[in-house]
Amino acid sequence: MKVLVTGVAGFIGMHVSQILLARGDTVHGIDNLNNYYDPQLKRDRLARLTSNQGFRFEKLDVADRQAMEKLFAAERFESVVHLAAQAGVRYSLVNPHAYIDSNIVGFTNILEGCRHNKVQHLVYASSSSVYGGNTRLPFSEHHNIDHPVSLYAATKKANELMAHTYSHLFGLPTTGLRFFTVYGPWGRPDMALFLFTKAILENRTIDVFNHGDMVRDFTFIDDIAQGVVHILDRAASADPEYDAAAPDPACSNVPYRVFNIGNNDPVQLMSFIEAIEAATGRVATKNLLPLQDGDVPATFADVSELTRWTGFTPGTPIREGVGRFVQWYRDYFKV
Repeated sequence: MKVLVTGVAGFIGMHVSQILLARGDTVHGIDNLNNYYDPQLKRDRLARLTSNQGFRFEKLDVADRQAMEKLFAAERFESVVHLAAQAGVRYSLVNPHAYIDSNIVGFTNILEGCRHNKVQHLVYASSSSVYGGNTRLPFSEHHNIDHPVSLYAATKKANELMAHTYSHLFGLPTTGLRFFTVYGPWGRPDMALFLFTKAILENRTIDVFNHGDMVRDFTFIDDIAQGVVHILDRAASADPEYDAAAPDPACSNVPYRVFNIGNNDPVQLMSFIEAIEAATGRVATKNLLPLQDGDVPATFADVSELTRWTGFTPGTPIREGVGRFVQWYRDYFKV
């Protein structure tokens, strides 16, 4: 296939592109290389892709309407993996406009590009954050998601609604993927694993929110990337059993789907920290703090729909995944 991957210099974008290139697909990657975190890390991720003859990179912002129109018209992609977004729950409290520009305006440009250029399947990143104030665990795609607790989550729910509209009006197959706390080598510096590892290796105190009483369905990056590719290969379709009188949020009578991608094995935050301590050979000094605004105490993915649809189930054990990250961190930063 000829695939557009947006956010290609990002954590997930790089890993998905590696799989696509390894199997012979052509990948046209775009990224604006912004400074939300160190752009050098993004450039180093790109360097792992540029040696492949099937890869082409273009520095481009998905919020740039004219540039996106030109790109879609010129390249005629068969499929799109849309991973570009302004990420981070906490940052949305201080810079909300970045989320509107990237996650709403940018997503509109992606939908329009797909609509007007006969794209066969749009796969896009949603988030476990859409479950918001829901306390019914495990989180299922069949649950209501009407109570987001951050603007970031609200933009991701909006993406799912916008995608459904385009599936309904224009027959565009769209699949949204709700990622659950992705971690692993080449990860984002603003995520807990990166922050904790850096601080522990530098003998600094780590901030532990909600006094450590948190649970996360940490999902290893290789599982996420494999899940994305499995989904890409099976375009969304209308559910023949869909009942409009009792609508199911997970599917529709048009080519629209949403899936969780999580490890289906939630871990206590303190156990996660213990795994980092084991991998680094050091004991963390902890600063226990209250729950932050926009955060939730627990996430837990029901992935039965993903398994049923693709036959794939994530399953990397936490200690294995954390160990692989710490080894990458030591190698990358020469610690």
